[in-house]
Amino acid sequence: MFVKATASIVNLPPCFGLKTGCFKNHSSRVSVKYVRTTTTATATSTAGSSVVNSVDSSNRNGSSLDVEKRELDGSNVVVVDQKSRLKEEKLEPLWDDGYGTQSVKDYLDLAKQIIKPDGGPPRWFCPVAADGNDTPLPDSPVLLFLPGMDGLGLGLILHQKALRKVFEVRCLHIPVYDRTPFIDLVVFVEETVRFEHSLLPSRPIYLVGDSFGGCLALAVAARNPGIDLVVILSNPATSFDRTQLKPILPALEVMPETLSGTIPYLLSFVMGDPIKMATVDAERSNIPNLEKLSDNLASLLPRLSGLSDIIPKSTLSWKLEILKSASAYTNSRLHAVKAEVLLLVSGKDNMLPSRDEAERLSKSLQNCKVCYFKDNGHTLLLEDGVNLLTIIKGTIKYRRTWKHDFVKDYLPPSMSEYKTALQGNGWFQVATSPVMFSTLEDGRIVRGLAGVPDEGPVILVGYHMLLGLELAPLILEFLREKNVIVRGIAHPALFTRSSNTGIGSNNVLQEFSFFDIMKVFGALPVTPSNLFKLLSSKSFSLLYPGGAREALHRKGEEYKLFWPDQPEFVRMAAKFGATIVPFGVVGEDDVAQLVLDYDDIMKIPVINDYLRKTNEEGIRLRANMEGEVANQDFYFPGILPKVPGRFYYLFGKPIRTEGRENMLKDRENAKELYLQIQSEVEKSMAYLIKKREEDPYRGVVNRVLNQSLSTPVHQVPTFEP
Repeated sequence: MFVKATASIVNLPPCFGLKTGCFKNHSSRVSVKYVRTTTTATATSTAGSSVVNSVDSSNRNGSSLDVEKRELDGSNVVVVDQKSRLKEEKLEPLWDDGYGTQSVKDYLDLAKQIIKPDGGPPRWFCPVAADGNDTPLPDSPVLLFLPGMDGLGLGLILHQKALRKVFEVRCLHIPVYDRTPFIDLVVFVEETVRFEHSLLPSRPIYLVGDSFGGCLALAVAARNPGIDLVVILSNPATSFDRTQLKPILPALEVMPETLSGTIPYLLSFVMGDPIKMATVDAERSNIPNLEKLSDNLASLLPRLSGLSDIIPKSTLSWKLEILKSASAYTNSRLHAVKAEVLLLVSGKDNMLPSRDEAERLSKSLQNCKVCYFKDNGHTLLLEDGVNLLTIIKGTIKYRRTWKHDFVKDYLPPSMSEYKTALQGNGWFQVATSPVMFSTLEDGRIVRGLAGVPDEGPVILVGYHMLLGLELAPLILEFLREKNVIVRGIAHPALFTRSSNTGIGSNNVLQEFSFFDIMKVFGALPVTPSNLFKLLSSKSFSLLYPGGAREALHRKGEEYKLFWPDQPEFVRMAAKFGATIVPFGVVGEDDVAQLVLDYDDIMKIPVINDYLRKTNEEGIRLRANMEGEVANQDFYFPGILPKVPGRFYYLFGKPIRTEGRENMLKDRENAKELYLQIQSEVEKSMAYLIKKREEDPYRGVVNRVLNQSLSTPVHQVPTFEP
């Protein structure tokens, strides 16, 4: 089998390298030998008994190779050995995902080179890092990017560095003057999908389709229902027959050549939001950097003239025709799509009625989830605030086998995700100015997390404040100080479709919400198997025995524990020699007053019936228990905000279970340790409630008057422990 690419595609600037045939995975079954020639780079594959067929007789091959990593160095082939390849087995917290380092400017600059006519057919290329450090995690699935109207395959330029860490990324390039019919493109991609599936049938294949590419992805999925596909669509062109541009399309087709230079400027403002495009690589802050934004816009606008080369007039006419056929073909086969579909939809798409199309597709497709971006335009993947890998993680769409594993498939937050979370949670952090204390082995209480072990497995067990207000500061501080991700074990209801918009909601257009961010930062459903996997992988787990009953407590119940009688986690912790760290947290009464609780709401006609029904239909935990701990009904309390006080955390002395497994097999011993943990949590809260009276910076007013707003939250003074 041969994979051909012109030299103009292989030799590109270091900001975004492109290669064909350079696919790698240390579980591969195929090896590749590159032969460098003056005009083409040819890859010859040998795969033992494997046979790879070309797509058609025109030297076109859609089968991308899952092979060892090779780098072209002049006329030589540099092979990266097995040891080098195995150096990076997993991602560390706050890894560099590269988001914000490239922008639409890079897309337009690269486009000038990749559009050079070569007479070649559509082909795959692999985006690679300039330093060659682009080896994905072991067993990473293949991701095939199918481009939009431009056909370049550069639409992942903002995301490709992050995606390359966890996917085998291939991008489809359709040359500017190529006139391959839609059905032939479908067959081209389909052959690639079938080849990849034949290599690793237990691994999913991702199809990311942008606009026109969305039609292509759905068509391939409809024709291959037996292959495990995850289809991610960004404003798919299935609604092209209802485009807002319909009245002016005939005018564009007959526009004189002398005016064709204006087409790119018209299309640029229709297809995307130039402001959001220009803010991609601007420094993230609650206050926009107007100078940086102005500079970015000034450098972006002159480059838009290059769109006339990407989509010249003759190509535009062809693209409009192929969009019509793509839309018609795909819509006639939606019923056959069995794949898992994630639909990314913009609220300000001036090219397609994407918002209405999301409503239609969610009903037509059997397994479709919608993620709505109300302030973005058509070119969603090129605009600021849309990190594709973050969306995949937050919607639980990343997996390496047939089913998502919340532990094995978890990807820790990157530095850009951490900064985004800090920015989104910034005012809350400033208002509550959380203070962390921990207890050393000798019993001394110190500020910071020095008393918490550095190595897992560790289980943090504590009190769940009203609405879980303590969660974000705790997770972010562990990342900042210890570079540790704490996996919060949460109620399964938070992972259902309706959790984003409220209990019982049927709203299709769900925005990427706080609940999705929780999943990015490690939240997973509470099940014995998930806790088992966390402990066996030596993770940090966050456990609230009081659960929803504690987080949705009634008036007058703040700082009261609602723990079950049974030591649900102690013996499992002992099995893995985990360290248990009890902790208390106070401050909810300093930020809000509970004025309408569950008992009050259940006295309101109509609302009480609705609440009762939705809870009965939802996931119920501890239904076989008795007492208050069994009352896990969800509701949203009525609260009145206060002038903010401060959050205080105290992590108690670590309780080590290593070597105590046999002793803790005895129920009485396990119960005794469980009661000790509960007592430590209560003592920690009592200590904090007393000591916070000594804090001169407890109130936000005093903090603002006496401390600069630029002072990091963790450096704001407090009482001496």
